[in-house]
Amino acid sequence: MKERLLIVGSSHGIGQHLREISKDEFEVINISRTAIDDTDCESYQLDVLNDELPELENINHIVYCPGSINLKPIKSLKLDDFRSDMEINVLGAVRVIKNYLKQFAKEGNKSITLFSTVAVGTGMSFHSSVAAAKGAIEGLTRTLAAELSPNIRVNAVAPTLTDTPLASKILRNDRAKENIMEKHPLKRILDASDIADTAKFLVSNKAKNITGQVIKVDAGMGNLKP
Repeated sequence: MKERLLIVGSSHGIGQHLREISKDEFEVINISRTAIDDTDCESYQLDVLNDELPELENINHIVYCPGSINLKPIKSLKLDDFRSDMEINVLGAVRVIKNYLKQFAKEGNKSITLFSTVAVGTGMSFHSSVAAAKGAIEGLTRTLAAELSPNIRVNAVAPTLTDTPLASKILRNDRAKENIMEKHPLKRILDASDIADTAKFLVSNKAKNITGQVIKVDAGMGNLKP
């Protein structure tokens, strides 16, 4: 019997790629605000912040993908910007986790995977709102990893800017892409598969001894200055 993997936000980007590469190994369940056309996946169209969440029994894994890219100088950000980023990135994840904790399977490999950003560990201008929200995700990851051990592993992936629909306004043309590539030691821009592959690894039994970790997938930006 396949393990049951709940992906929140698999209608596009990283979540979509994760759904596509996981269906052979897992019984995939999607929750997203946008409907998906995937007959191989049990799917629910709703807003995890405001709508009633479906009952799902015997869940083995949760991957929470929703995020935001709200890059502005602090003087241009309003409190509502911080509030919105916190709701999308943190409160949505908390609501999903709290709702499904009692519906986790009793046996087998179990995990929760969240998403942070390289900007939490590396000070970057204009990232105050999203970095604050994702910093909360990193704290939540470590706290839940301790609280839910040894039954459920909890980890996060911290990518750099990734070529997804969410980043389309930033990666708007070849010149913008080249400028961003030059800031990364590996001189490349990540795509959705780079991050989804890491998330799938953290879900898998290969990561059975990994919990409480924030895994950087950032083309070297977070630690290196070539």
